[in-house]
Amino acid sequence: FAAETKPFSFALMGDVPYHDGEVIEVERMLGEISGETMSFVVHVGDFKNGSSPCTDELFLQRKQLFNQSVHPFIYVPGDNEWTDCQRPSAGAYKASERLAKLRSLFFADNQSLGRNKMALQQQSIDPLFSLYKENARWTKENVLFVSLNIPGSSNNTGHSQEDNEEARLRNLANAAWIQQAFNLAKQQKQIGIMFFIQADPMFEFGSTHQGLRSYWDFLDVLRDETEKFSGQVVLAHGDTHFYFFFQPLRDFKKGGRVKNFTRVEVFGSPAMNWIRVHVHATSKE
Repeated sequence: FAAETKPFSFALMGDVPYHDGEVIEVERMLGEISGETMSFVVHVGDFKNGSSPCTDELFLQRKQLFNQSVHPFIYVPGDNEWTDCQRPSAGAYKASERLAKLRSLFFADNQSLGRNKMALQQQSIDPLFSLYKENARWTKENVLFVSLNIPGSSNNTGHSQEDNEEARLRNLANAAWIQQAFNLAKQQKQIGIMFFIQADPMFEFGSTHQGLRSYWDFLDVLRDETEKFSGQVVLAHGDTHFYFFFQPLRDFKKGGRVKNFTRVEVFGSPAMNWIRVHVHATSKE
């Protein structure tokens, strides 16, 4: 970001830990980050692998792990800890039941995780979207930050009619949360918005990739709102475990790419690393 605001930094990670051996590495990363001047830490989901059991005990262990962070810690749900829990090896849970458990453990109130907590605004304060405690937003300086529950594994579609309906309703909630974020940023004259999701929406493949269909609604509203916004928009996600940083969103009306949109993907298991995001004032571009 470049803006007329005081410089600050935050840490970004995801897709870790995938097994017990990586827990030690995540503790090391959190210790390293805790020694830095950071405003907060964001984990973009997948705190286990997709085949390991999705037990309440594991969920509690991950919450305790995240609470080791000295800085406020914001967690975004990943597919491995709810949509993929339907796999026999993961315990054959109902996806909706595991999501409800995540909500009760990680999003019970409007406070972040971490030793020093930060207040968040949850979408669930709106009676129309009372389920969606995990969708949150917060502001630092003149930048708006927004988390959304958009997981990999085709966004929880294709498993059952119940799952398809869950995804449909969650897509509506996500679209409303995105639109509200852009409206708020315009009203408050904020110069940037950063979104956090778990899924890789597969920008590169376009409509030729079958999995992209699950993310069409999200990409459509993101593109439309970004093109009407004068500031910078950044999307951070995980899912495919390769660090990327470029501008993949295409402008179908004018051709070329949407110039004020940037995508960053975090490292993921077995690559144990985190990203420092620095927000600074240099220009208005």
